[in-house]
Amino acid sequence: MRFRRPVVIGLGGAVLALTVSMSAAVAADGSFAWIGPKGKGYSITDPPDGHCFDMGQEARGAVNATKKSLIVYTGKKCTGSATRLAPGKSVPEKTPFASVKFGTE
Repeated sequence: MRFRRPVVIGLGGAVLALTVSMSAAVAADGSFAWIGPKGKGYSITDPPDGHCFDMGQEARGAVNATKKSLIVYTGKKCTGSATRLAPGKSVPEKTPFASVKFGTE
């Protein structure tokens, strides 16, 4: 998994607290992007599959540029209303989310 520089700053403390062994993790090839505080864009490349990740700050406008489906949730810990995003799909820019799960096929 490769993080782009803005993501490291934007993730702050807990957006993607990865405790998964990267050698054993399967990745959703591609990138996931969103809009964070002050309208700044963030992205993560090759996120690991099958784990729920809480966003540590404001997040909206999810864009799935991975090769697998993902689900964004309105609540932390992948709770609340769920929106499935197929590869190449996105939600409207103003649509907030609080957690995401990659590789949900």
